[in-house]
Amino acid sequence: MSEIIYHGHSFLEIKTTDLTIYIDPFITGNTLCDIKTEDAKCDYIFLTHGHNDHVGDTIEIARGKNITVIGVVELTDYLESKGISVHGMNIGGAYTFPFGKVKLTIAHHSSSIMNGPYAGEPAGLILNIEGKTIYHSGDTALFYDMKLIGEMNNIDYAFLPIGDNFTMGIDDAVKAAGFLNAKNIIPIHYNTFDLIKANEKEFKRKIESIGKICTVMNPGDSVNF
Repeated sequence: MSEIIYHGHSFLEIKTTDLTIYIDPFITGNTLCDIKTEDAKCDYIFLTHGHNDHVGDTIEIARGKNITVIGVVELTDYLESKGISVHGMNIGGAYTFPFGKVKLTIAHHSSSIMNGPYAGEPAGLILNIEGKTIYHSGDTALFYDMKLIGEMNNIDYAFLPIGDNFTMGIDDAVKAAGFLNAKNIIPIHYNTFDLIKANEKEFKRKIESIGKICTVMNPGDSVNF
């Protein structure tokens, strides 16, 4: 059985029988994270954009190991210059990896590497794996094309930021959930810092009021698929 494990902020771990995928492995500085960098082990890392709370510990985890980092090409070019194995993509493109198909979506946000070069556009991703479809929106504002993303993909799990200030807040994320029509909505990117404090119980109540399922995950929690 495969599982999705939440490690706080926007950091997800997807484990199948054969491999492990990290999304936005922010460990150092993430007070909510339940694992340590030295214990992090994976086969692939997907990055939604270049901000430090998403690139996180990628270089420390991946350098010198048989790990491929996937993301927007400008960001992966930068990481390749640091000795990391990469696979660059761009918005709207899809590629079939050994674990499944990945497609990048737009995300309305910004993207930069601290004291580094241009990191390309921010992205979300649609991952088809083990017969399920997972949507990680990355950091984003609400945008109407989420409705199109929902119509074109039978989404099983949608991970949406609710922390406000830098991304969608609760009400916009509830609207996004309606557009996406996913089977299960899971909040991310909240409570890591004071600026993004949010009431996940309020979010769950509002999601359920529109007839959707919401699973609130604490760091270390998992869902099986």
